[in-house]
Amino acid sequence: MENITVQWVKTSWTKESRGGPAAARRNAAPVGFAPPSLPADVAHFVHMSEDDGFAPREGRRDLDRVGVSLRADGTRLRVHARVEPLFGLPPRPRRKPAVRLEPGQWVRWQLNYRFSKASGMGGWSYWLDTFNIAYGPVAPDVFLSEPTLLVDERGPVR
Repeated sequence: MENITVQWVKTSWTKESRGGPAAARRNAAPVGFAPPSLPADVAHFVHMSEDDGFAPREGRRDLDRVGVSLRADGTRLRVHARVEPLFGLPPRPRRKPAVRLEPGQWVRWQLNYRFSKASGMGGWSYWLDTFNIAYGPVAPDVFLSEPTLLVDERGPVR
């Protein structure tokens, strides 16, 4: 897809980072980065984990492996974040509908998840997916600014 910039920021943690200094480090983790120049079918992927103090590790992902649906809709871009996996969703109100971006606009879409070990023993783990998606020509530091649209689907993770 031409003139679309996609960034996926994934932050993961356990209950060890739910409070105190570790939670402060997690909450200070950025949700947007200046993306490198990538082919149109590739997304900029950034992973930050409690295991390494929330230091960003950057890479790339094919667009078909990123949890968003993108479709050109006339002169606009239709964007919708997919929920993957459903069993990790905390309770939240009805899902938001897709958004449509005009050229020069961008959306930040956030979803969070929580998981327990398969055996039911042990603690919870959590992750936050932040999708930054720009349509049309944009500045290289676009995701360091305030988004045109913000879709916050984060639910309580108790």
